[in-house]
Amino acid sequence: MKITKFEMFKVKPRWLFLKVETDEGIIGWGEPVIEGRADTVRAAVEEVSEYLIGKDPLRIEDHWQVLYRAGFYRGGPVLMSAIAGIDQALWDIKGKYYNAPVYQLLGGSCRDKVKVYCWIGGDRPQDVGSAAKEKMEQGYSAVKMNGTEEIHYIDSYSKIEAAVARVAAIREACGPDFGIAVDFHGRVHKAMAKVLAKELEPYKLMFIEEPVLSENYEALRDIANHTSTPIATGERMFSRWDFKKLLTDGYVDIIQPDLSHAGGISECKKICTMAEAYDIAVAPHCPLGPIALASSLQLDACTPNVFIQEQSLGIHYNRGGDLLDYLKDPSVFKYENGFVNIPEGSGLGIEIDEEKVREANKSGHNWKNPVWRNEDGTVAEW
Repeated sequence: MKITKFEMFKVKPRWLFLKVETDEGIIGWGEPVIEGRADTVRAAVEEVSEYLIGKDPLRIEDHWQVLYRAGFYRGGPVLMSAIAGIDQALWDIKGKYYNAPVYQLLGGSCRDKVKVYCWIGGDRPQDVGSAAKEKMEQGYSAVKMNGTEEIHYIDSYSKIEAAVARVAAIREACGPDFGIAVDFHGRVHKAMAKVLAKELEPYKLMFIEEPVLSENYEALRDIANHTSTPIATGERMFSRWDFKKLLTDGYVDIIQPDLSHAGGISECKKICTMAEAYDIAVAPHCPLGPIALASSLQLDACTPNVFIQEQSLGIHYNRGGDLLDYLKDPSVFKYENGFVNIPEGSGLGIEIDEEKVREANKSGHNWKNPVWRNEDGTVAEW
């Protein structure tokens, strides 16, 4: 069997899908994208795919090594996201070739289902108490929300108080056992992050996410000393080498590799195994589309230190398209009692509705994240 063709589709709300074809008629789907940089990743996939035309798609590890190591410059979000989507598609092909879900090819399942959480609120969250209550009534047992608006290096305590009040509203509405995660989104700098983490501690959060930017990981030491709340990070880290020092320093409790950014299924499986050796949990990052989620669930199935999975159904970014819109059978992601079952179909376990994908590709998208500024005019982290 040989790889014959790569084809990409830019579909709303902000996704890029990859279709890989073979001479035996088996196709695989991947999701190589950086939110807001879809065209950049498309170019990277086109560039590296030249090597793969005519190659055996089943030699996944060798192809991964070539795409990563054979170029003098390696790593980073663009290349690793390109590799990630290709890797997902190759695993999809391999699973279909052997008529087995990907997790069976990675050692078999260690669980029957995985807990999921959903998003509430947006970049400027409001009415989160009632939104969380609604999600709980729909069967979810955990939610995540952004913590703050733009916030300066040193800023008003009223912004801290507003964030705390929103969390308090969720806790009051949903009770003591409901899971609440607060995403600092890297937009809170170290000094204010210490304050916010400490003020949120009485609400017994499931975790706080990206309390500082991943490149400022050394600041996690100070934040960890100010709170007993579990700390999660890693969505903007792209390889096992990026995660290595984070794991050895021991300031985080949960890592969040993204299977569309951190080298795909192959690399994220290795990252999760490294984390297991350090007694660190995994909550894969996935505010993206159905292929990324299917890939995540295949990894979740065979990874014991995964404890919860992000998914994007109804997320505030999904305008013009949503998680289930491009699937022939949307019930594959049926959420019940806060869990989702592992897809049992061959490959990634989903069937893409190619007709809808092609139609959506005609209009495409040009999604960009907003540019935020502080009151003094300086650029703020989004």
